[in-house]
Amino acid sequence: MNVYESDLIHLKNIGAASVNILHAVGIHSVNDLENIGAVETYRRIKNRGISVSKVMLYALQGALDNTHWSDLSSQEKAELIEAAAHQEAPAQFQSVANS
Repeated sequence: MNVYESDLIHLKNIGAASVNILHAVGIHSVNDLENIGAVETYRRIKNRGISVSKVMLYALQGALDNTHWSDLSSQEKAELIEAAAHQEAPAQFQSVANS
C-alpha cells in the first residue's frame, strides 16, 4: 500500500516515515493502531530492531489522542515510558480492544 493511501498519514504526529515503520510491524490502519495501542505498537517497533526514540512512543499516543506529542504532560510521558518497559500497559494506554 502506498503511504499516502493509508489513513494513518492523516493522524497528528504521523508522517510518511512513521507510516512505513507502522506498516513494517503490521499496523496498516488507524483501526489497527487503536486496537493495538501506542505502547504495544512501540514495543513491536523496538522488538523488530527499528531504531526509534521515545518521541515515537509519544507521537503514537498523541496520534491516538489527536494531540501533538509535545503537548503530552511530563507525567503522561513518564507513564508511557514506564508502561513500555513492562509487559502490561496501564489502563489509560491499553488498546481499545482490551478496554
